[in-house]
Amino acid sequence: MPPSTDVVLDLVAAYPHIGVLKAALARRDWPACRQAIGAVPLDSRTGMIRVASGDDEKRGGNDLEGFLRDVLRRDPDDGAAAALLGEHLIGVGWAIRTSAAAKDVSAEQFAAFHEWLGRAEEVLIEGAARNPRDPAVWTVRLLSARGLSLGLAEARRRYERAVAADPHHLPAQRQLMHQLAPKWGGSWEELHTFARDAMRAAPAGGAHGVLVAEGHAEHLLTVLREKRDLNAVAAYLHDPAIRDELYEAARRSIGDPGFRRTYGWLEAASTFAFVFRLMEDRAATAWPLRLLGDLGTAYPWTAVFRDVPEAFRDVRVWAQESAA
Repeated sequence: MPPSTDVVLDLVAAYPHIGVLKAALARRDWPACRQAIGAVPLDSRTGMIRVASGDDEKRGGNDLEGFLRDVLRRDPDDGAAAALLGEHLIGVGWAIRTSAAAKDVSAEQFAAFHEWLGRAEEVLIEGAARNPRDPAVWTVRLLSARGLSLGLAEARRRYERAVAADPHHLPAQRQLMHQLAPKWGGSWEELHTFARDAMRAAPAGGAHGVLVAEGHAEHLLTVLREKRDLNAVAAYLHDPAIRDELYEAARRSIGDPGFRRTYGWLEAASTFAFVFRLMEDRAATAWPLRLLGDLGTAYPWTAVFRDVPEAFRDVRVWAQESAA
């Protein structure tokens, strides 16, 4: 049965456990939050903490910070509360900074941004000291390290603590991959090497192919911003080595017979659909679209397409022409 014309860009539709945590947070029911967080694998736990931390009047209302600080006052050893609070405080700061280029961010915005990230670091340092083997705490600390420009060495140190607790921890790997981009002090060679090696080291059938797909999406979108020409993107994706790397990553993840719809599956399928569409490979694009059905993600589609749901509808029709 073909998908409907509706497109759902909501992580909760793909990961219902996130909705359970959001609802419990909205009720300020910490026992229910703990139950939801403890019911999923470690990578899903980290992912749901990241998403749910911002579901509070767009990080500005109802005093989620106060609620989580009260949870930590009653139980300072609660690593999930520390990770949630740290993620929430970082989100408040990043909303003030915005996603604009550094040159377009005011001194006042940067000052407020660093103040909020400093508050997050205080919480996370304590959380990591009390829960040194909690990968969620270390993954959130990767985000604060990037925002505070603490450098690659410190980011790698925090990453190593996350994967020591949970090897192949995909949320931490995605954070480090983005840290390795040139705009954060790394290089494209470092980023792609890390993504490729982490994908190959992980067991086949997981979503780790998303590292390669996201890495190339970030690279080609940077090319687009610099060149302002879709032909430059086409030239980037015409490189046989890049195409082979993307096909390999897809085969090891979304194309593996044992592929599981665990943390990262939606992002992997959506990002592969995006890059294969830009590669103008209809058959390859149809492959992740079949997994997605009516689902999708806004990133990275928003960087190229003004109306993401309409883009998904058009891509479905375009990809289906190959089958016809």
